[in-house]
Amino acid sequence: QVQLVESGGGLVEPGGSLRLSCTASGFPFSMYAMIWYRQAPGKERELVAAITTTGSLAHYADSVKGRFTVSRDNGKNTLYLQMDKLKPEDTAVYYCNAPRTDPPPDLTAYGGSPSDYWGQGTQVTVSS
Repeated sequence: QVQLVESGGGLVEPGGSLRLSCTASGFPFSMYAMIWYRQAPGKERELVAAITTTGSLAHYADSVKGRFTVSRDNGKNTLYLQMDKLKPEDTAVYYCNAPRTDPPPDLTAYGGSPSDYWGQGTQVTVSS
């Protein structure tokens, strides 16, 4: 059974930090590029960060560049998103995604598909 389980969300003050984790099971995690998306109420889903299978390359949305860092530990089947200098506009539900397209998608512009593997999401709220 394929599972992606996010954790680490919560309430944080502006300027604070959070570290999200996404633990995968049921599929060969190390063979999949991975993506973090977020969706705020009333807004479209946004690609936040993406990382290649080995972790050698990463892509970030302009809105988070310099503040967020995506990484992965293939030995632990886990994807991470370190979020620093958080802003109220970072408030959203954050989802991890494993794209299942063939060939692999352009990680800088992939919008996700219902056929991908998705986590259930974790809420991040940035507020004083």
